Amino acid sequence: MERRLRKWGYSDISDDATLVATELVTNAMKATPGEAIRFLCRWEDGGVYVAVWDSSPERPAPTYASELTLDDLDLSEAGFDANGGRGLHIVDALALEWGYRPDPVDPRTGRSPGKWVWARVVADARSPEDGSARGSAIG
Repeated sequence: MERRLRKWGYSDISDDATLVATELVTNAMKATPGEAIRFLCRWEDGGVYVAVWDSSPERPAPTYASELTLDDLDLSEAGFDANGGRGLHIVDALALEWGYRPDPVDPRTGRSPGKWVWARVVADARSPEDGSARGSAIG
C-alpha cells in the first residue's frame, strides 16, 4: 500500500492511511475469523478512500471507556498488555470521515450478506514531493 500511495503522490499521508487500513482489516478479521474479507484502496482528489468488506452484518461500533481513576487501573501484567477496543477511535482520529454500508438483505435468507467499512484519509492541498497542487481524480 505504501508503494501505491507514493506512486499517487500521497507519501505525506502514507502512515495514517496504512494505519487506518490496518485497523479496518483487523476489525474485519475479528468480526469474521477464518472467513474471506475484501480490501479496496482508491485514489481520490485530495486523499485516499479505504474500504474493507466482511460477511458480518453487525454494525461497527467503537468501544467507549468510562473515565478511569487510579483505583480502576489494572496494573497486572495481563492488564498492562491488554490491547484492543481502540481501532475505530484511531480511524476516527486519522480519517476525515468514516462509516459503514450494510449490503442489501438477501430476500431468500432475510440476512445481510455483510458490510463495507470505509474511511477517507485526506492530504494537504499541496504535495510535499513537488510542491504542486494536486490534480483531479482519475475515474
